[in-house]
Amino acid sequence: MCGMQNHTRITIFILQGLTDNPQLQPMLFVVFLAIYTFTVLGNLVIICLICVSPTLHTPMYFFLANLSFLEMCYITSVVPQMLVHLLVEPKTMSVACCAAQMYVFTILGLTECCLLAAMAYDRFVAICYPLRYTLLMSPRVCLQLAAASWTTGVVVESAQTTWIFTLPFCGTGQIQHFFCDIMPVVQLACVDTSHNEIVLFSVSVLFIMSPCLLILCSYARILMAILRMSSAAGRHKAFSTCSSHLLVVSLFYGTALFTYLQPKAAHTPDTDKATALMYTVVTPALNPVIYTLRNKEVKGACWRIARRHPLSQAA
Repeated sequence: MCGMQNHTRITIFILQGLTDNPQLQPMLFVVFLAIYTFTVLGNLVIICLICVSPTLHTPMYFFLANLSFLEMCYITSVVPQMLVHLLVEPKTMSVACCAAQMYVFTILGLTECCLLAAMAYDRFVAICYPLRYTLLMSPRVCLQLAAASWTTGVVVESAQTTWIFTLPFCGTGQIQHFFCDIMPVVQLACVDTSHNEIVLFSVSVLFIMSPCLLILCSYARILMAILRMSSAAGRHKAFSTCSSHLLVVSLFYGTALFTYLQPKAAHTPDTDKATALMYTVVTPALNPVIYTLRNKEVKGACWRIARRHPLSQAA
């Protein structure tokens, strides 16, 4: 428990940042600026391709457009502030700005969990019930699934973040991280947070694992359906339509589960930063690559648009 002199509510947080080495910071700034620019432009290209290509106006690409938009917002909630802190000292952030960052980041994180589950359900219906696919995945159903994903993220994480920022913070106000993640902020509270951490852990288990279980169940049914197919070409096509989504799910859930479901004693600032870089920077950057290089329909749509461009026609 902090002494009474330390119970004055702090209004400024000081972030530790990625590194204390001033010689590394300019190089890291260039690297992460390049990654951020590539991620935003790559996801923006995917959204534009889906909007202008009639062949991509299907449920799978509707959810992909939602995912691409989410990934642009997700990386934007963390990286621009991180870039500024690579160039300035001290790395300060007001409590209000920290709360805003946590609101946006956590809402988008949980929404992505739910959206990945909706995409797995779409693949399940497409492979297991192909004759009823148009009916079961109508535009109305797709909109409802996307809306449910966003609503779940907003409601659950708004309540959780609001609860976190009702805690009294005291002491130095130094966050052992490069952004306002949940556990580093909770650790600055002046009061015993053991009950809060139990609730936070329970919420993480419920709302992170539930979509994960839905994804696992969907792919278990998909796998059984694929194994029953008599045609090798049919099996290959079914696998190929799921491979990109499976890869994204593995990247996202692998780091998220490692971060939020490991015991408190296993958390260290260095491991937390490393895993956070994976799900805040690396995974959003890889998504455009995964869904273009491994997707024939997206590459085909891109090629058709390029051929219609006046410069290509002139050549």
